[in-house]
Order: sequence, then C-alpha cells, then structure tokens
Amino acid sequence: MKAKLLSLISILIFSCSNSISKNNAFVPESSGNLNHVTIVMPEKDWNGALGSTVRNNLEQVYEGLPIDEPQYTLIYMPPKAFTGFARQSRNILWFRNDTIAQFQLAQNQFARPQILAVVSGNDEEIQTFYFEENEKLVRQTFAENERKEKLRRINKSLSNETTLQTRFGYSLTYPTAYNTLKDTTNFVWIQKPILKGHLNIIAYTLPEGALEGNLSQRIPEIRDSIGKVYVPGRLEGSYLITEKAFLPYYYKTELDGKTSYLTKGTWEVANDFMAGPFVNYMVKDTIRNQWMVIEGFAFAPSESKREYMFELNTIISTLKQEL
Repeated sequence: MKAKLLSLISILIFSCSNSISKNNAFVPESSGNLNHVTIVMPEKDWNGALGSTVRNNLEQVYEGLPIDEPQYTLIYMPPKAFTGFARQSRNILWFRNDTIAQFQLAQNQFARPQILAVVSGNDEEIQTFYFEENEKLVRQTFAENERKEKLRRINKSLSNETTLQTRFGYSLTYPTAYNTLKDTTNFVWIQKPILKGHLNIIAYTLPEGALEGNLSQRIPEIRDSIGKVYVPGRLEGSYLITEKAFLPYYYKTELDGKTSYLTKGTWEVANDFMAGPFVNYMVKDTIRNQWMVIEGFAFAPSESKREYMFELNTIISTLKQEL
C-alpha cells in the first residue's frame, strides 16, 4: 500500500512538474548517449550499500541478448560536480540529504527533454527505502523517455517507404537507413546495414488458429518454418531458426492496443555459424481474424547489441493498423 501511495504521489508531482516545465522555453537541449543515467550522490554512499542497491536495480540485464548487458549504463557524479553542463543529462537520479524524506519526479527541470528523479532523506537507510519503493517507476519512466528520444532522432530522417502498409495495412516508423529487402505475398523483410552486420525487421501474417496449443512450443515452430522458407543463410541449405540452447522469454502484452504475445530470445542459422538476438510480437488482429507478426533481429558479431535491439524495439513500438 505504501509503495502504491508513493507511486501515486510521484505521478502527481510528475504531472505538475510537466505542466510547469512546458511554459519554460529557456532550458537548454539535454545531452547524453541513449540508455545512460547520471547518478548523483556522495562518494561514500556510491561505494556503500546505497550505491550497490542502485546498481543492482538499474543495471538489470537487458533481456534476450546472447551475452548479458545492463539495461542502463550508469554515470556516477558527486554532488559538488553536479552543476552547469552536468545538469543537462537526459536521465538523472539525484540522492539528496534532507530532513524531509520523499521521492519526486520532474520533467525538463534543467534541460529538455529530461527526467529528474530525486530521492531525499537524512540518512542512507531512508534514501534506500524510498528508492526501492519507486525503482520500478524510475526504470519505466527512464525507458519511456529514451524511447521518445530515439523516435525523435528517427523522425529527423524518416523513410517514406510504404511496403508494410501496402502489403498488410500496417504502418511502421523507421529511418531512411532501412530499405525493403524482400516483399512477397505474405512476407516483408526490411534491412539496415551496420558496420559489422545488419539490423532486420520481418513481418508476416498467420491464420487465427495458428497459436493454438502450447505457446512456448508453437512460437519457435512458427519462427523456424518461416525462416526456412523466407530467411536463408549464407550457405546452401541454411536458414534462420530459434536458438535451441537457450529458452526464450515469453510475455502476454499489448501492441497497437491489441492483445499480443512477445518473445525475446536468440536466433541462429541452421547448418551455419551465425547467431544473434531477436524480439518477436504476434499481434491479434480481430478485424481480419488473423495474427500480425512483426519481428526484429540483429546480426552484429563481436559487438555490444543492446543499442541495436533498443532501436528495433523502438521501431516495432510504432506499429499501427491503418483502417
């Protein structure tokens, strides 16, 4: 009950701060790499239990990658250095010593766009309590802030391709670096080259009864069958399949306001040595009585893959049915 109350208070403070900050046209543009968070607290706390708690929560593993990477990269900053340009980070978590114990969220306080989360208390134990009670809200708020920032950057160079809309009646927001690689009766493949590989988005539809049975069995079977027909590997007889050694993550969620099944895992190529992460959404289309499937997967050997999958996830989040 206390956690829910604190979260409600935080949301109210966030809403009030948001309405105030919109009238402030003088804050500078925020800075920083995507999925980076600035942590402000005394050095003794950063090296102690409070700092350990913050790292354990914000450096949780980004799901679905072949090698563990944290959801956020944390940048530590002592309070005395938190002035001027240092306050222009896009995501800030600030621990302040204060006789009033509280948790607050503010938007565009020192820069725009920016999320500032403030934890106040007169000792480390109280600050730890207020952070842990609100850490889920903090992560979700930072995540949405980063998704919006990524979309803002994508919209600077927006592709005018309409392949997905023409083929399936769905729109997708992605930059000009992506181009249609394959467009057949029930399959679209869009690809972006990167330095050591490529990022991919594929889409297809399934009949209404395709997911009947055990989802953890049906989804890999469907992916493997689609890969065999439409996504060949480099060698003859090779094709995209679901990695057999690691079980994917499965979730029931929503995309475009529709009931969806989300799968995160690792793909590999049958009869070849290629692998990487994927994210797959199967979206229930009640208008056409079918499933719309949209998937992103990355091939980037010997490179960090968090930012690549974050880009694909952000693009997929824009899927919208055009009625």
